[in-house]
Amino acid sequence: MFERFTNRARQVVQRAVEEASGDGQRPVGTEHLLLAVLADEASLASRVLTEAGVTADDLRARIRRHTEAGGVGLGDADAAALREIGIDLAAIVARIEESFGPDALREAVPEPRRRWGRRRHTGGPFAPRSKKVLELSLREAIRLKHRHIGTEHILLGLLREGSGLAALVLTEAGADLDDLRRRVEVALRAAA
Repeated sequence: MFERFTNRARQVVQRAVEEASGDGQRPVGTEHLLLAVLADEASLASRVLTEAGVTADDLRARIRRHTEAGGVGLGDADAAALREIGIDLAAIVARIEESFGPDALREAVPEPRRRWGRRRHTGGPFAPRSKKVLELSLREAIRLKHRHIGTEHILLGLLREGSGLAALVLTEAGADLDDLRRRVEVALRAAA
């Protein structure tokens, strides 16, 4: 599929892989693709995000809150809702970690079982949602009748997927995903 990607889009995908390895995380998540799109400041996708008020520093801070060790994956709105009904999430996390140790809330990943004579397929460097985003970027290019996949198609794929950490932090940052889609499509028409 990468043969249809423009050089700029390939660089974004490579930058996403570097983002993931720099975070010490594997595989590449939707958040890494989003940060990589935003990092290519000369791209149409990055310009649309910047014009919508999205900044890399803000997104990184939001992503960090969701992925920090011991984090439970709840957004600010969820934590506020729990506080309203008298549940102190931080106190609960502290008690659990006190009883069961730090990282007690992290999902345990069992060691892979080795089967002799069979190769284990790891699925590559991309998380399932990121693979879906890349597939959706191809579908977006086809829908728009484009013969290439650019950074704008990757952004459209991220917005269309709509369930990953990238979509969550964009929404938390005040961006409207449907509005961003419209902005990308307007910018594409203007560039044509």
